[in-house]
Amino acid sequence: MDTVSDSYQLRLNKLSTAAFGGILTRLRRGIEKEGLRVTSLARVAPTGHPAALGAALTHPCITTDYSEAQLEFITPVAQRVREGLDSLDQLHRVVASQMGEEYLWPSSMPCPMQTDDEIPIARYGASNEGRWKQVYREGLRQRYGARMQSISGIHYNFSLPDGFWPLAGQLWPHQGCSATLRTERYFGLLRNLRRHAWLLCYLFGASPVMDRSFVSSTHRLRSMGKHTLGLPFATSLRLSGLGYQSRTQQALNISLDGLQPYRQGLIEAMTRTHPDYEAMGVRVGREYRQLSSGILQLDNELYSDARPKCVPPSGEPVIQALNRQGVEYIELRLLDINPFLPLGIDEPQIRFLDAWLMYCLLSDSPPLSEWELQELAENRNRVLLEGRNPDLCLTMNGQRMPFQVAARQLLERVYASATLLDRAQMHQSAGACVATEHRRAVNAQLAKVHDSTLTPSGMIMARVEEGQEFAEMMLQQAIDHRRYFCSRPLSAVAMAGFDQMAERSRRRQAQLERNDAVDFDAFMAARLSAFG
Repeated sequence: MDTVSDSYQLRLNKLSTAAFGGILTRLRRGIEKEGLRVTSLARVAPTGHPAALGAALTHPCITTDYSEAQLEFITPVAQRVREGLDSLDQLHRVVASQMGEEYLWPSSMPCPMQTDDEIPIARYGASNEGRWKQVYREGLRQRYGARMQSISGIHYNFSLPDGFWPLAGQLWPHQGCSATLRTERYFGLLRNLRRHAWLLCYLFGASPVMDRSFVSSTHRLRSMGKHTLGLPFATSLRLSGLGYQSRTQQALNISLDGLQPYRQGLIEAMTRTHPDYEAMGVRVGREYRQLSSGILQLDNELYSDARPKCVPPSGEPVIQALNRQGVEYIELRLLDINPFLPLGIDEPQIRFLDAWLMYCLLSDSPPLSEWELQELAENRNRVLLEGRNPDLCLTMNGQRMPFQVAARQLLERVYASATLLDRAQMHQSAGACVATEHRRAVNAQLAKVHDSTLTPSGMIMARVEEGQEFAEMMLQQAIDHRRYFCSRPLSAVAMAGFDQMAERSRRRQAQLERNDAVDFDAFMAARLSAFG
């Protein structure tokens, strides 16, 4: 068994002192969840964004992602796990009450579809801001196709409380002021996140199969039924080359060595044109096809497992705000939606993610070399396509290692950070109870390592092997989830609060449309100039 490193243990010991007190009980979390609206026939809903939910452009909690039919839920930042999940639950209950005869597709891989025309691009009104968002999505359609953009997932936003960073110099001496230290350590977290992402792909991957209509050819996929394709040991086809990926972006190597090399890499990707995108044209006649012919239209177009983020002033690109504000939180993007959970995520998963992210933050994180990046990419791909293969081996520092051994060693290290978080909870309650939620969450993941049928991908595959088709299975889950949310309607007071929020969003969109001071061409030019 691997042992916890001395430097990691030293930081754990220091965090256990009174100086850090209850700081670790105030981790900041946010959840963003996407999902397609579908009909009772398991097809993309042709209807517009439900009017009762407000304006997708300006609503703070209920918007759309790529498609008009692709809802996105955004919870407020919460310091308590249950608070964040309760917010997500309320948003689902509101939406369920306004969806008519439609359902929310519960899988990351989309429902059956025959053509890209079935997936309408999201509409955001006539304001410059709304047109900007729509042109960006048109660019995504032109570059990658609408089907890839209809894939959905969960993003988990994570940060330490502000009070942590003035004390963090005790953990990492000689790394500058607290704001500089915060940014450097978040980049250290991102590097370790890339090193250990393969474990999350195994534990929470929930897309081992897809509907046959999603791909034009079967590639290396196998028939798992009349309408279902997949791989017998796969964990997440969504994250593989068959899902949300871009060959054009594979040549990019955006550095995680620090903020400036990261920004420089993104700016170069946005300002360097790509011949295929140049041939498409930015504007044909009076219609825009994309925002630019750069390899990336925006920094948001970078398909990565995680991103460094901050909250910018309205209208300012995140990449510019990062330069001034530094990194304020991490957006973890590689989570599949668990179709067996009404919310797609639950408390044990969040408890584990917190412990895993704390391990990534607190353990040493040297720069990623080219050979290590190649090794990590190969490990990740093996886990995505054959993670439940009992004979799977990974490569660790050039040496072959059985997957189960590597996973157990990593979970042992994560268990130490879970113990730290449990102790912080216990101290906050003055020892009134023994907190074990985080350690139980780690143990639940260890059970999945020993028995792959406990993973979401294993549970899906068991049903497929029993003869269920992917689309039929997911539609039934969608029906069950809607019944669950509709059986628990919000109170009249809570519903009135959401109605007011929707009305404010409509007024805000109308205000934006009235107040545009320049035409869209000038708006685009000014916005794009901010990137470089």
